[in-house]
Amino acid sequence: MILALLEEAVIAGARRDRACATIGLCARTVARWRVEDGGQDRRREAGATPAHKLSEAERGAIVAHATSPEYRDLSPRQIVPLLADKGVYVASESSFYRVLHERDLMSHREPSKPRKNRRPSEHVAMAPNTVWCWDITYLRSPSAASSTTCIWSSMSSAGR
Repeated sequence: MILALLEEAVIAGARRDRACATIGLCARTVARWRVEDGGQDRRREAGATPAHKLSEAERGAIVAHATSPEYRDLSPRQIVPLLADKGVYVASESSFYRVLHERDLMSHREPSKPRKNRRPSEHVAMAPNTVWCWDITYLRSPSAASSTTCIWSSMSSAGR
């Protein structure tokens, strides 16, 4: 199928190597397929679906369990063992994660509020003695050397 479309593009005036690059194949690979198999598409995923692919009913069961009031605030890492304790196997933990990500149901699954990422507050020195910083440098001696510095005037007071 893909090779017929490739030939159609070449007949319409496209360059073979550019057309092959557009569909993600090497022009040499297409030429080898023509010689060996008479022009058959030999990609591994060409038209085959995995035998263990989840059906829509199984995906629906995953969503139904994950959105039920009992499990709605839990992550799949917690849901799967709880279902196993009840003797119910719906899908693996990774399948739960995959299906919930596909349906945008993994945003925040905890009873607490989601974490807010805030930038640290900015300190601006407008006058001397308003903003100070400190540093502790560990030396090979039994004690550590420490110093505090005023950002405005770069005045330093060292101590031990």
